[in-house]
Amino acid sequence: MNADDFISYLKFEKRYSINTVMAYQKDLDQFFLYLQSVYGGIDLSSISHYMIRSWIVELMEQGVKSVSIQRKISTLKSYYKYLLKNSIVKYNPLNKVISPKADKKLPVFVEEEKINDLLENIKFGDNFQDRRNQLIIELFYVTGIRLSELINIKEDDFDLGNLTLKVLGKRNKERIIPINSSLKKMINEYKVIKKDCFINFEIDNFFFLKENGEKMHSKFVYDIVFYYLSSVTTINKKSPHILRHTFATHMLNNGADINSIKELLGHSNLSATQIYTHNSIENLKKVYKQAHPKA
Repeated sequence: MNADDFISYLKFEKRYSINTVMAYQKDLDQFFLYLQSVYGGIDLSSISHYMIRSWIVELMEQGVKSVSIQRKISTLKSYYKYLLKNSIVKYNPLNKVISPKADKKLPVFVEEEKINDLLENIKFGDNFQDRRNQLIIELFYVTGIRLSELINIKEDDFDLGNLTLKVLGKRNKERIIPINSSLKKMINEYKVIKKDCFINFEIDNFFFLKENGEKMHSKFVYDIVFYYLSSVTTINKKSPHILRHTFATHMLNNGADINSIKELLGHSNLSATQIYTHNSIENLKKVYKQAHPKA
């Protein structure tokens, strides 16, 4: 068994991102490997809901988190939807499979005073590397964009006259995000030093580059964010996604409408954004306990 046609469908028709396609591929490979090891050679039409349930039990016994199991089940549902649509199978065994409930975890974020300390008090240098790194941190926090979106920003995605940034999000969905005048100044300064630094090189049109003129990769940006967040916070996770959580949480805590935050983050539905309301409620509880005489 393999899912090559389905994976090609995700790549070329659904136009999913590379990371998303790889996640689908990995989940299906694990599922097929389990079926082969436990049940031997079987075809797609012979796969039953009992087999899928036994795989879920195996994953749970291995200590796989419920949220990861939910994602794997979602992968199988998408796969069977494709199989049914193309008349490859006549029955969907997922109809009798219930996903385990995921533990709800509040998004981790950096407190406002610590972010302000990083952006206002950390001394960045004037060379290309330091100016780029400072702008990366600032852009993540001011816009809430994803890591993949930042890496793929092009020079002309900025409209500095209108103070906006155009990004290409998940499933190639384009959105426009406002930026502030302070960020505009940093962008212009970075563009000048970048031009001087690579005046004798043929470089790509990507806005953020490594010191050798190449496009940045995810681990490269992650290391930059980890380094600077480590100087102001002790939270375990110090990733670009934490800055995205921080953007959304601070916006909500300061009175932003949740639907507006949804649009800024590029979420396809409101439920993905509503996780930040829990942090807002926790913040209200904290203020209440500190301020109310009877708390």
